[in-house]
Amino acid sequence: MLTNAAREGARVAVLPNQAAGAVDARVRQYLDIGGLVSDSSVQVTVTPVTVAAGAASTAPGSQVTVNYPFTFVVMQPVAQLLVSGSMVGNPITVSKTAVMRNETGS
Repeated sequence: MLTNAAREGARVAVLPNQAAGAVDARVRQYLDIGGLVSDSSVQVTVTPVTVAAGAASTAPGSQVTVNYPFTFVVMQPVAQLLVSGSMVGNPITVSKTAVMRNETGS
């Protein structure tokens, strides 16, 4: 789900003349459709990169990274019952990245 959300964001990021926030909105929309949290705890980052475009040539591209806080639902309550103040249930950050070559305007 997160990999596909990053890919969806990258598909928007590579299009010419995209509105500010379009990538972020698309990633969050994809997460919502998938039933995942898309609030401010989710970070979406777009970075310009250079991608390989054949033998010894390169092209401009866009890298979209989605950082998602994930909490194990089963372990958290059990760990906190056994050890007061346990850190076991704290969220971990899952990060997925997609890179695509930018489209050229016509």
